Amino acid sequence: MSIPACMPEFADKTISPRHEMLAYETLWASNKATLKSVADLFRTHPVYPSQLLRARGELLPDLDLRKKVEAFLSTKRGFSVALRGSHQYPTGLRDASDPIELFYYKGDLNLTQTKCISVVGTRECSEEGLARAKRIARELVKANYTIVSGLARGIDTAAMTEALAAKGRLIGVIGTPIDQYYPEENKGLQDTIASDHLLISQVPFYRYKIEPFSAHRRHFPERNQTMSAISEATVIVEASEHSGTLIQARACLQQGRKLFILDSCFQNRSITWPAYYEGRGGIRVKSTGDILRALEKRSA
Repeated sequence: MSIPACMPEFADKTISPRHEMLAYETLWASNKATLKSVADLFRTHPVYPSQLLRARGELLPDLDLRKKVEAFLSTKRGFSVALRGSHQYPTGLRDASDPIELFYYKGDLNLTQTKCISVVGTRECSEEGLARAKRIARELVKANYTIVSGLARGIDTAAMTEALAAKGRLIGVIGTPIDQYYPEENKGLQDTIASDHLLISQVPFYRYKIEPFSAHRRHFPERNQTMSAISEATVIVEASEHSGTLIQARACLQQGRKLFILDSCFQNRSITWPAYYEGRGGIRVKSTGDILRALEKRSA
């Protein structure tokens, strides 16, 4: 079949999100598939996954593989799918350098339409960093912002738990399939976010199952693109020189979002990244008030 030249509007009620999920997961099941290669595939052919799957030639995956993917996914329940072209898909996701065609979620997807800020940082953080993350999250909630974070240990967990205690809105973006937990100690927090707020995963179920365990780690930095894209700004509380948090710093600036770096990061003489990112557009801030004033100035 010939591949349509462009993505149609998601007006056709015969389009099934679950059917598109199966097609997308099958495309991802190739051993050579990466976030970039799959994104490039859809950049070249901006159609629905099922249309791409039906295409002739090298794009057509092995039939046995398709059957294996379908059998595995038949047991997956309890989540929803947001597909590019639907009204549910946040348009800001297209700003990512390698945008995802669909994602899985639990909870209220309307939260992506609220004022969102990512609060992120290292897993191995200081007590001062934890206190700063809690204070910023609490004050941003008071200013009516939705807190976005990754549910990792350290800064992410501190920001999310404090936002929850402050009765704020939360969006958790995880680096595992949506029915798994990492770290395990955050299971209760993740379940609360999924039931009362919004939990998002872009990690394909079947690919995660068949890939080597060592490959799982790449899903965590990849989801940082999504966290940045659904947020109007990212706040880095604390991060080492080689922290995965800096992947979100790069994504944030590439996507035209505001990047805020706490002044305490600049005071750490053992790291050079704060000055590097400030030189590329990051904003040095000492307080939540500095963050709010910068955001108000942008919207004025």
